[in-house]
Amino acid sequence: METNSFNFPSIHKEGHKFILIFAAVTALFFIVNWEPIGWISVVLTAWCVYFFRDPDRTTPIKEGLVISPADGVVQFINESVPPAELNMGDDLHTRIVVFMNVFDVHVNRIPVTGKIIRQAYVAGKFLDASVEKASVLNERNAFLIEAESGKEYAFVQVAGLVARRIVSWADDGQEFKAGERFGLIRFGSRLDIYLPKGIKPSVCVGQRAVAGETILADEKNRSKPAEGEIR
Repeated sequence: METNSFNFPSIHKEGHKFILIFAAVTALFFIVNWEPIGWISVVLTAWCVYFFRDPDRTTPIKEGLVISPADGVVQFINESVPPAELNMGDDLHTRIVVFMNVFDVHVNRIPVTGKIIRQAYVAGKFLDASVEKASVLNERNAFLIEAESGKEYAFVQVAGLVARRIVSWADDGQEFKAGERFGLIRFGSRLDIYLPKGIKPSVCVGQRAVAGETILADEKNRSKPAEGEIR
């Protein structure tokens, strides 16, 4: 007889020290008999464990697919100039913005199979990541990747209101498969994806995206964008 079992996803190593700090503070509150605050701290420790979860994902494998690099809601789809630090010129590109709240998985994944040809970190402010101007004013880490097709995609980790560190382990010249992990942002943020000209998004504003699984676009435009409706 087949049985169902629940396996809590692994915890990313970037979260280990934060979980230990939360747990130590919680223990201290109980030691000094500050139980009401201690129980609040228990909840916060559990949230910290939950925040740094790192589940496996099943990535669609098909030539030309653009996969979401982040969990969250598609906040904007508009025409925008890519970050100046990537030296892509002043032409407008379709940009898809995926906003992560503090309950989403924050491990980020590569959107297309290819090679990182440029990256640039820019120090900045910590405005609410859900506002439009965060893409040019906030701290960010931008990447340019050349896909197997030869097309170039930009994707940008943008820090948010409570985010205080962008983490990446991708290097220039490094090759990735779509859906592979490349970084994370601690405590709320967003990912901006800039599509090459002629490629249309396959998602709509308000739709939830799953990192490593949701198809944001298709180089062959086999899936046309649709209007979203809350039902």
